[in-house]
Amino acid sequence: MSTAFPIPTLRRYQGELLLEGVALSAVAEQFGTPTYVYSRAALSDAFAAYRGALQGRPALVCYAVKANSNLGVLSVFAALGAGFDIVSGGELSRVIAAGGDPGKVVFSGVGKTRAEMRQALEAGIRCFNVESAAEIERLNEVAGQIGKRAPIALRVNPDVDPKTHPYISTGLKSNKFGVAFTEALALYRRAASLPHLRVSGIACHIGSQLLDPAPMAEAAAKVLGLVDKLAAEGIRLDHIDLGGGLGIRYDDETPPSVADYLAPLLKVFEGRSEELCFEPGRSLVGNAGLLLTRVEYLKPGEEKNFAIVDAAMNDLARPALYDAFHEVVAVTERAVAPQRYEIVGPICESGDFLAHDRSLAIAEGDLVALLSAGAYGMTMSSNYNTRGRAAEVIVEGNALHLVRERESIESLYALEQALA
Repeated sequence: MSTAFPIPTLRRYQGELLLEGVALSAVAEQFGTPTYVYSRAALSDAFAAYRGALQGRPALVCYAVKANSNLGVLSVFAALGAGFDIVSGGELSRVIAAGGDPGKVVFSGVGKTRAEMRQALEAGIRCFNVESAAEIERLNEVAGQIGKRAPIALRVNPDVDPKTHPYISTGLKSNKFGVAFTEALALYRRAASLPHLRVSGIACHIGSQLLDPAPMAEAAAKVLGLVDKLAAEGIRLDHIDLGGGLGIRYDDETPPSVADYLAPLLKVFEGRSEELCFEPGRSLVGNAGLLLTRVEYLKPGEEKNFAIVDAAMNDLARPALYDAFHEVVAVTERAVAPQRYEIVGPICESGDFLAHDRSLAIAEGDLVALLSAGAYGMTMSSNYNTRGRAAEVIVEGNALHLVRERESIESLYALEQALA
């Protein structure tokens, strides 16, 4: 479907915004606001783009759960045969609860606990992406204690600049992730010598919201050189994990298509027999979702006009955290002159903003949608100011599925105790 919006299944019909076949005003009427709304068709189509680009070679697409961990979203990908990239034991539990196959799970992250290692070993995950020398020793010890042999890949830091926001850059020498490229060979030798580890692969992830495939292709070439050095020493790998990171359009970016992004990477590994693994997150869910919110007040000011909405930085942290851009669109068109507004929430912080200086034709009580909010929206939300987190809904054609109820205030302090 052609559209001016970054969300491919969003369109305007007779002045109203529709996601697939459902009016967003109907979502608000049934479930209230703020509410995250996702398109099943957009999720499925995004995954199909990876499948199509990788057709004809051994490959596994592991959805990065941290981008959006709702069980409804996970179940869509599980039904499509996806693998999953996790960074905690909690995410593993979610994957299993959603019907995901633990045998297609890779476990990344720098701080895996002993309990998480045991949980993952007992579930039978595909691979641990190990990120330090200390983790190698701990994982060998934990696996030995329960009579298992842990499959591992070392996450190698290639020191390649991904040219993205510094908070989501992960492949430089100064980042906390992975093991130094210069130390990787010695660490592989150590891992191969331990009785309760099975060296299975190599992993690399240089950052997120990548708009140019060149840095990732550079990193892939460095990784391939290390793979060949390992093979010369008798350490043969069955898979190469190239992470995720492909960016999406939030504003005026022009990210490559999945096929164009993967093409230079696949060329690096042309003729190789190892399975390639990818861990996309944002590019699968970012432009499959939006945050629906209602205007509570319009507040004119001497220097700025404010549109105060019922969503806030606790619902969508990216603008306050990264100064991230999300397009803001009125759900119902009004035949009045637009004005410029700061879009802000009710939280008692000056940093509680969702968008700066946007031109909107709106009135109090109107609905607005913050687009491209399917990734790192709900998963980064909080209960700051004792605010219940938003509801989540998946649209499927003309049907609505409530996949997370809005939190009640009572549930927020149900685990707390007052002192007498």
